[in-house]
Amino acid sequence: MSMICIYNLFYDVDNFCNELEPALNKSLIDEGKKKRVKESSLSLSEVMTIVILFHSSDYRHFKAYYTEYVIKYMGQYFPGLVSYNRFVELMQTALLPLCCYLQTRKGRVAGISFIDSTPIIVCNNRRDHSHKVFKELAKWGKNSVGRFYGFKLHIVINECGELSAFKLTREIPTTESPFPT
Repeated sequence: MSMICIYNLFYDVDNFCNELEPALNKSLIDEGKKKRVKESSLSLSEVMTIVILFHSSDYRHFKAYYTEYVIKYMGQYFPGLVSYNRFVELMQTALLPLCCYLQTRKGRVAGISFIDSTPIIVCNNRRDHSHKVFKELAKWGKNSVGRFYGFKLHIVINECGELSAFKLTREIPTTESPFPT
């Protein structure tokens, strides 16, 4: 990706975060306890930019993208890069802002639209009984390839190739795991 493209994306994301963060912090409910806020050398907009760039890259796995590409070649754009493990922790804080950002970047709905869905598999089918991260959220589902444990992403794209709508759903639980535990 070209340097100008990275700067333009970061500029757009950073402007969005500068408006969103104060609004989010203002609407938080205070529990009366002091919470430790761990400072990071990467800003929220930098984390979001790296995640967005990953999804527009040819890499299939984020760990390979971060360790083989970002750390080696993008240090000049992101001087405060952190280790892979720390970045994964920071990605959790970027989920809600990324969803909000994506909502503001949808294309118009006019003319012909195309819809498709894809599974988001959270673990190997035989390991569903020991999976803990999405235990309460993920469900068994089925697509044309077979059964999976996770979520399904539904996407609507307009005739210009712009994202018009999207929805992440849990699959309707069929029965328990098809594999013995």
